[in-house]
Amino acid sequence: MKRIFTLIIIFFSILTLTACSIREDARPREVTVWTLQMGDFADYMYKIIRSYEKEHPNIQIKWIDVPFSEGEKRTLAAVMTDTPPDLINLNPDFSALLAQKGTLQEIDEEALNGFNPDIINALKYNGRIYSIPWYATSAVTIYNKELFEKSGIIRLPKTYKELGAVSEKIKLNTGAYAYLPTITENDTMVKILNKYGITDDYTAAAPVFEMYKNLYQKELIPKESITFTLREALEQYMAEKIVFFQGGANFLTMVKENAPSVYEKTDVTEQIKGPVGQNDFSVMNFVIPLKAKHKKEALDFCLYLTNAQNQLELAKMTNVIATNSEALNNAFYNDYSTLEAKARSVSAKQISQITPQLKQRRNQKEINTLVNTAVQSVLLNKDSTENILKKLDTDIKEIEE
Repeated sequence: MKRIFTLIIIFFSILTLTACSIREDARPREVTVWTLQMGDFADYMYKIIRSYEKEHPNIQIKWIDVPFSEGEKRTLAAVMTDTPPDLINLNPDFSALLAQKGTLQEIDEEALNGFNPDIINALKYNGRIYSIPWYATSAVTIYNKELFEKSGIIRLPKTYKELGAVSEKIKLNTGAYAYLPTITENDTMVKILNKYGITDDYTAAAPVFEMYKNLYQKELIPKESITFTLREALEQYMAEKIVFFQGGANFLTMVKENAPSVYEKTDVTEQIKGPVGQNDFSVMNFVIPLKAKHKKEALDFCLYLTNAQNQLELAKMTNVIATNSEALNNAFYNDYSTLEAKARSVSAKQISQITPQLKQRRNQKEINTLVNTAVQSVLLNKDSTENILKKLDTDIKEIEE
């Protein structure tokens, strides 16, 4: 009897454990997703989330939208805990920093075959992938057709050298500056140098720095070139004080709303290049923290959110460029019927010519600051260009040791 009683207890214990296990498995897994400043597109996000949850009844997506200004601070705090979000929307600079710290899950590159391969290559850190691209932008050249015709220039300048060469004629014939290069803002100068093939040995940057010094001292670019932001440069464009402005297609909306008469005179063309011939671009991506509880599910949802259909839908609501290869080949990016459509199509085509990309280095923000300080010193003639660049090269090597 004791044996039978013992067996009965064991039997019911197994049944209880099995039932608990079944209930546990049946409970939906909650995948937490953070995005940056996507509140205006809540309907779009919830539509995708509902669709995904319908196809995956065992998954619940908890979406949290984080203000852009708080993204890095909150992410850094979260990834250091044992319960970080499962999927986080970041920029590549900060993603690379987290990869350096060993806080991100490596992504199998085969899972990303549907994305533009050049963008995937640009996101690699030490040859490995730690992020999934979401959307991109690639600046176009916005210009005033009326001032351009008045300048007497026969064809649009395509390189920095060509733009510099016609700056004097433009100012003489129009009274406006050719452009206002915001060369001390963020990574602007570093990106320009990358277009000249200069990424490590900054002593080789002398010809580029001298070109801007010559333009600055001859007053062929505004004095504000060493202090203004891109938004302030746009204001100069809308005031018809500059002919060419280089920025994202989204700036056209600002021109249209704030300076409609200037918008009527506006056209777009491809961005200004260096001798290497590649284009600048920016991208926003997702990362999966190493300590995330639902890494597999997070990747699966991310690939769903960034598939061709969903990326194209987002692109149609905004001025962003898809990173999915199928979406990039859509007829949507071959439309020149309106100014905005033309800018979008030009921008998308530039994504196919972004090699060699600017690779993020350790302490990239500090490098950007050093480069910006150096170019400012050159323009203000604080020392010889040679001495300033030697010091720049030494300072960069010191912070990288």
